[in-house]
Amino acid sequence: MNQLRKAALSVTLFSLVFASGLTAQADALQAAKLMRQATNSDTAMALKTLNSFYKPALLGQFPGSVKGLKIGVSTRKDVIAKIGKPDKRGGFDVYHAEMGHPGYAIAYKRNKIREMRYFGTNVERQTNIGGITKRMLFRQWGTPSGTVTIRNGSLVQQKITYNRGKYKLAFIFNSSTNLDHINLLKR
Repeated sequence: MNQLRKAALSVTLFSLVFASGLTAQADALQAAKLMRQATNSDTAMALKTLNSFYKPALLGQFPGSVKGLKIGVSTRKDVIAKIGKPDKRGGFDVYHAEMGHPGYAIAYKRNKIREMRYFGTNVERQTNIGGITKRMLFRQWGTPSGTVTIRNGSLVQQKITYNRGKYKLAFIFNSSTNLDHINLLKR
């Protein structure tokens, strides 16, 4: 009787451990599935961000909070009226990324916008330009108009340019999966 009880207890313990293992495995599979869904969602949002630059660039504009400001036309006064007072840094008026708002840097020539830079958001960066890769860019937009390597001290970046009408949109990558910022200038 004692051996029968031990055998039954062993079977019960095995069943519990086995079931527990299956539950842990199912939990791990569910967690992996949720991670893939989150990654797919982040990638979809990054792709949407990438594509939001395509048409406005033809007009010399960026999408978002600076929409309507145009390269070679809009003045510093127009910019300040639209997005506020900037910080100054190295020839650019800088607008820092804040909760839900992307960062920008704007340079002027004769008081008109010469160049705009888009730095994306800091929070949930993977859903913005942090999720844009070279592979995604090439798949969506095809062969670029030009590519050049930029060296700034120890920093080596790749500038991938697409001509959009009278303007050029340049994607500045620190690596194939790390987009630093996007530039818009006249050609």
